[in-house]
Amino acid sequence: MTAVRSTAAIVAGRAPGTDRTRCTVLRSAPPLTLRSTGDGEVHLVGTTAGPVGGDHLRLSLCVGAGAALTVRSVAASVALPGPSPVPSSLDVEVDVGSDATLRWLPEPTIAARGCDHRATTRIRMADGARLLWTEVAVLGRHDERPGSLLQRLRVDLGGRPLVRNDLAVGPAWPASLGPAGTGDARAVATLLVVGPAAASLRPDDAGMRTAGVRAALLPLTGPAALVSVLAARPGDAVAMLDATVRDQALA
Repeated sequence: MTAVRSTAAIVAGRAPGTDRTRCTVLRSAPPLTLRSTGDGEVHLVGTTAGPVGGDHLRLSLCVGAGAALTVRSVAASVALPGPSPVPSSLDVEVDVGSDATLRWLPEPTIAARGCDHRATTRIRMADGARLLWTEVAVLGRHDERPGSLLQRLRVDLGGRPLVRNDLAVGPAWPASLGPAGTGDARAVATLLVVGPAAASLRPDDAGMRTAGVRAALLPLTGPAALVSVLAARPGDAVAMLDATVRDQALA
């Protein structure tokens, strides 16, 4: 099996004389296939299995000044083991211009047994930019032990560091699945909001009362806020994020 090397790109800008956002570049590279599904909205479509061990995927995303872009995916991504011990990787490079808005709302990433997946996101935001960024990691498919997953989130605002957040779970990181790590949780979710809406961000009260769900809010300068969620059931983690961001218009 030959490892996959692919680079996809999205460039979105504000249409002259309007409040609409249009994608001037939408370059797919399977398995990262991009589909425009509305004004200022793009869906990621996985057109092959994986990522599989050894695959290296890259997505470049640029939102121009004053534009507003929402990126979703049509299905969960399943990280799988490959024929060699080389990890799979996904690098996401993001630039958000002044007074621009980016909403990143993909379906979960599932770390299947035996995988070793590394996902690194680097986001550069101009002053006045707004961001809603979500990530959900599911530790193994139904009734299976998880693979190894390393998620890194690096965010700079106005040329200054804002967030440096790592999630390392699975057999590659001893004790990460124990009581001092994820414990009995099967899903780990992260929500980052940058902009005025961050001041009112709160984990959903109903979600907090759900058995097996824990959440923590970390206020950041920016203004910004980071919410971390652990859940015994993946659906509860997704529901918690959905309820928490429902009213985050980022206006």
